Amino acid sequence: MIENLKAFLEEKVAFYNNPDFILLDPVSIPHRFSKKQDIEIAGFFSAILAWGQRKTIINKCLELMEMMDNAPHDFILNHAENDLKPFLKFKHRTFNDIDTLYFLHFLSAFYKKNESLEIAFTKGYSEDKNVMYDLLINFRQFFFNDPLAPRRTTKHIATPARKAACKRINMFLRWMVRNDDNGVDFGIWKTINPSQLICPCDVHVDRVARKLGLITRKQTDWLTAIELTENLRKFDADDPVKYDFALFGLGVEERL
Repeated sequence: MIENLKAFLEEKVAFYNNPDFILLDPVSIPHRFSKKQDIEIAGFFSAILAWGQRKTIINKCLELMEMMDNAPHDFILNHAENDLKPFLKFKHRTFNDIDTLYFLHFLSAFYKKNESLEIAFTKGYSEDKNVMYDLLINFRQFFFNDPLAPRRTTKHIATPARKAACKRINMFLRWMVRNDDNGVDFGIWKTINPSQLICPCDVHVDRVARKLGLITRKQTDWLTAIELTENLRKFDADDPVKYDFALFGLGVEERL
């Protein structure tokens, strides 16, 4: 049974893990860039804004990139205060101008001292396969360790400390860490091992994984994401999150 399920999922990974996947997915936004820092910034915003209809998500991300002159790293480093005025009108669902301005503030301060956002996501890194719990907690604490951090904005960075599944952050990390030369994920971060990634547990993945018996927990939270990932590691311990393509693709495109 396990071997049959693995073969089925491998087939679907092969089908979905290719450049065609990009066209209707938020990962298309960072794929507009070639500079590492542009990819990181565009990817980070695209992942954080990734809830709702994918077409709307992509349009809002394109709007945001346009506000940064389609050169996010240069904008982050060199914008003047007056350049921030257009962002006062930006809104996507509950992510508003206050949130946007703080994200820009954090990224500006960070990139003026650091070359890559990878540094912010690997504080306290170890080779333990379960290190992501600590890394996500550490990142959130670092991100909001600023007297200017608005309380309302904290809801936009999930943490396993509050039992959240952390779907958006896990998706962003998949983009940055996985590298299989298939043209979807970027693989530009080298500290975190793909074997340590946690599968993003969105509604499509959750639904399909439950039907396939990969999730048994009733709720969808951090432990659910761990349960799913542990089951996927039985199929490929080195790269369990590649099956995100299969589960998501099945949920969006096909009837299971």
